[in-house]
Amino acid sequence: MDANLQQSEYANPSSPQGMVAIEGSNPQNLPMLPPASEPENQLQGFGQEVSDFLAKLPENIGRFFSEYKGLIINFGLFLAAIVTVKVVLAILDAINDIPLLSPTFELVGIIYSTWFTFRYLLKDSTRQELSANIQSLKKQTFGSNLSEM
Repeated sequence: MDANLQQSEYANPSSPQGMVAIEGSNPQNLPMLPPASEPENQLQGFGQEVSDFLAKLPENIGRFFSEYKGLIINFGLFLAAIVTVKVVLAILDAINDIPLLSPTFELVGIIYSTWFTFRYLLKDSTRQELSANIQSLKKQTFGSNLSEM
C-alpha cells in the first residue's frame, strides 16, 4: 500500500473548538454535525416518558385487574380446566397401555353394572329405595329447599 494514502486523525490545535480533522483536508469543506444538545434533549424526553410510564405501571395494572377481574378469573378457570382434562387423558392413556389392566377394569365395570341392575332396577321397591337415596343425597348436597329436583 501507498504510504501517502494513509490518513490519520488528530486534533488540530488551530481549528476552532478542537474539531477533529483528517490530515491534508480543509476544515471548511467538511460537513458539520448538528449540536449535541438536541439529541440529548430528545433522549432525555424519551427517558422521562419511559420513567413516567414505569412509575404509573403498578397503578395501571391494578386498575386493569379490578376492571376485568371476572374475565381474568373465567379465563384462568378455562385454562385450568383444559390442563386438567389433558392430564387426566394422559393418565388414562398411560393406564390403558398397561397389559391386562384395561380388560380387568372392563370386567370390574361389567360386574358392577350387573350387580347395580339386579340390586336397584328390577323391583319396584328397590327403585323407590334408590329414589329416596338420591333425594337424600340432593338434600345433603344442595340444601332442603331443592327437594323438587
